[in-house]
This record gives sequence, C-alpha cells and structure tokens, in this order.
Amino acid sequence: MNIEEYIESGQLELYALQQLSPAEAAEVERLAAEHPAIRAELTTVQRALGLYAEAHAVTPPADMRERVLGNFQQAIRPQAPAAAAAPEPAPRYEAPGPEAVVRTLPAPEPAGNGFRWLAIAASVALLLSLGANWLFYSRWQQSENQLVLAQAEQARYAAATQAVEKSLAARTQEIGVLRDEQFRMVVMTGTPQAPGARARVMYNPVSRRVYVDVKSLPPAPAGKQYQLWAMDRGKPLDAGMLAQTTATGDSLQRMKDIPSAQAFAVTLEDAGGHPTPTLAALTVMGQMN
Repeated sequence: MNIEEYIESGQLELYALQQLSPAEAAEVERLAAEHPAIRAELTTVQRALGLYAEAHAVTPPADMRERVLGNFQQAIRPQAPAAAAAPEPAPRYEAPGPEAVVRTLPAPEPAGNGFRWLAIAASVALLLSLGANWLFYSRWQQSENQLVLAQAEQARYAAATQAVEKSLAARTQEIGVLRDEQFRMVVMTGTPQAPGARARVMYNPVSRRVYVDVKSLPPAPAGKQYQLWAMDRGKPLDAGMLAQTTATGDSLQRMKDIPSAQAFAVTLEDAGGHPTPTLAALTVMGQMN
C-alpha cells in the first residue's frame, strides 16, 4: 500500500467531516491504527478543521437577544379594549359546562440558542466546503502530475524520433557518397604499428570533399585522438580529427576539404591534433589509384 497516495486521496478529510460510510470510516480507523503516518495526518486534519470552525464561527450582535425577545413579547401582548368607557354587561348565570382543560405551553426557546445553532450550521457548511475544495485540489494536483509525466514522455519520444531521423539522414548521405561516381576511393591498410587496421577515404577532386570510413582501428588511449592527413606532392595537409564514433566504425565522417592529394594517412596524435604528422604513430595509409 502506498501511504502517500492514500493520504493525498482525500479520505482523511472526508472522515473528519463525517462524510464517509460506516465501512469506509472503519477502514480509515483501521489504517490509522496500523500506520503512524496516517494517524498523524488524520490528527493534523482534525485539528485544522477544528481551528477553522472556531475561527469562522459567526457570533450574533450583543443586543440581538434583547431585540428579538422584545419583538416577541410585543407580538403576544393582548390588545387594549377599543371602548374603555362602555359599561360591561351584567354577568349572566349559565349552567356549568364541561371543565376546561388547561395545558401549559412550552416556554419559547431563547433567541440566543437559535443564533448559536445558525452559527454552528454555517461553520459546518464552511467545513464541508473546505473539505470539498481540498479534495478537488488533491485531484487537480494528481492530474497536473500526470500531465507533467505525459509531457516528459512525449519529449523523450520526440528526442528519440529526432535521433532516428538524424541517423537515417546520415545513412542516406553515406549511400549518396558511395554511389557518386565523382568520388574516388582510397583504401588505407595498417602499418607495422597496427597491421590489422583498415580504413578508407572517399575523395572528390571536383568538389574537394573528403569522407573517411573506418573499418578497424586500435582503440585510442586516453588523451589521444586519430588525425587524417592528405599527402599532396609529398607535403602532408591536415584533413581533420576523427570523432570517437568514427574511429570505432560507426559511420562516415566528412573531413576538411582538400584541393589536391595523391595519398592519405592516419596517425595517432594528442587530443586536438598536431600541425605535422607523427611518423612513429602512423597507423594506416593508402595511395590513390
């Protein structure tokens, strides 16, 4: 059982307002006895509702009782005779009839008690409204949390879709490069330092674009990075650094544009590259046909 969800469900507030069925009220009492967190929250709710009732109880004006009693007494006072001077008729003797039954009327309830009950009724109505508002707020908060989760899930789905679309576009571009007859392929094989290394370069002398595709390179140590070189008339030209994903054979990578080249090579340099190739770290190389 999730105690936090049960506390936020509004059952404790409805119990404090006596709005639950006997079975539901018994369930609340059982859970409160078993779980200290629920018992503490129920005590807090009952105390808060009691303080709210005391703070919002309506007290009638001080002179209200006297005014109501005065109006009541005036209403029941017998009217004076219209003609006081008229002589009263002589009493006539009549035969005695059945004895009249005299019943004592109950004394009217003091006006203050009525207003006190009115104040209590108003306080109860306010407490019921408070409980309903709290329940509605809890439900609204749950809906808000569910909306946030849905939005986060939608954002994750959008990010995944965008990554798939980007990968698909990259693969489409690679296919276009491989099928373009203007690109010349240069196969680079491993040197004695890495005999099993293999890579290739797609070079377009017209557009000067260069792509590198790694089949197998030894993992670069920490602080090291592979660098591509174009050899133009025996002079090495920096063709750019290989990304880590490219070095592991993930995909084609576009390198720096090269005006002219007769061969390509890859060396292992410090991260960020070097202005000239380190021949001792030559890994693969190949000549253009």
